[in-house]
Amino acid sequence: MTRLRTGVFGGGLIAQIEHIPNMLAERDMFEVVRVADPSPAARDFIGQRFGVATCETLEELLGERLDALVVCAPDFTHQRAIVAALGAGLHVFCEKPLCYGVAEADDILAARDKAGKVVQVGYMKRFDRSYEAALDALSGIRSALRYVSVEVNEADFPHHIAHHASRREADVPAALIEEGRAETERQVTAAIGHPLDPLTFRGFTTAFCSSMVHDVNAVHGLFDRLGVGDGEVIAASVFAGGDGGSCTVRLKGGAAEWQMMHLMVPKLADYRERIALYFDDSLVELIFPSPYLNNQQTELILHRTDGDRHERTMVRAGYEEAYVRELRGFWRAVVEGEPVRNTVEEARRDQALLCATGRLAARRGQPMPSSFR
Repeated sequence: MTRLRTGVFGGGLIAQIEHIPNMLAERDMFEVVRVADPSPAARDFIGQRFGVATCETLEELLGERLDALVVCAPDFTHQRAIVAALGAGLHVFCEKPLCYGVAEADDILAARDKAGKVVQVGYMKRFDRSYEAALDALSGIRSALRYVSVEVNEADFPHHIAHHASRREADVPAALIEEGRAETERQVTAAIGHPLDPLTFRGFTTAFCSSMVHDVNAVHGLFDRLGVGDGEVIAASVFAGGDGGSCTVRLKGGAAEWQMMHLMVPKLADYRERIALYFDDSLVELIFPSPYLNNQQTELILHRTDGDRHERTMVRAGYEEAYVRELRGFWRAVVEGEPVRNTVEEARRDQALLCATGRLAARRGQPMPSSFR
């Protein structure tokens, strides 16, 4: 079996909790060559915990003999890292969001097509067994879609990662942090078309692009199975100091609406993520567990009514971990030529909707301080 010599750019929580241990476990498919991170403490932890070599910069990492790069670094680094890796002849797996703006996605598309390499985005829900079962269930529905609801509440990280060995460090140089803040502001301004007030900026980069992006992508996949086209964002807001965000999308034809809400509830140790699709005669629900509670089943509940009889069916679709399945999917796309699941084109579509959401939310935002003008 072909092993992909893989570098990891970014040694934060998603790398420590999911991608590094999962690739080490899938040793027939992946060889983790080196992990790059600017934090000395994070590099020490990764080296001691996983026995993996480390380095400080992307440039050092790309100097290794690699087949693929897994990008887990902060969002503002994604475009640069992907384009550099493609230029070095590597396949790329990138955590969501792919980037902030549509123009950045177009740059990545051009680099991917020029290199002729695989680029896959880390939307692990598309590899969830229950999500796949939901797609199968939707194939049998013939009635009209009336409404889509997405509601997510999550706790702060310690409540659902404490059982994992991980380390969050604060020793990244201050100058590098400031550089990242300024670059994020630049990219978001370019994506939206104008600077955002601080509240909307925080909501766009966290509630929307860091969290809600998963649900945007998942719902887009469900729409594709139904043959439902994209719609127009008609309402959006950021609230709870930027910890919450919501939007409403009027689907093409105007017969159905799609509403989404995401909220961080920092002192409530609870997580709930529900996607519900209402039809004339049925309801399809997906209820996802906290993503770091590995090998937990997502609930798929199908509701149908036939005359006086209402049926509520729970579908159980196995315990395979979606984070592992997406890495296997990446390997198959690279080695066996399988179609890529979670393409750059799909991520571009997701970001186009989120940018429209951010623009509309900004109209309700606070006056922009001088530092954001």
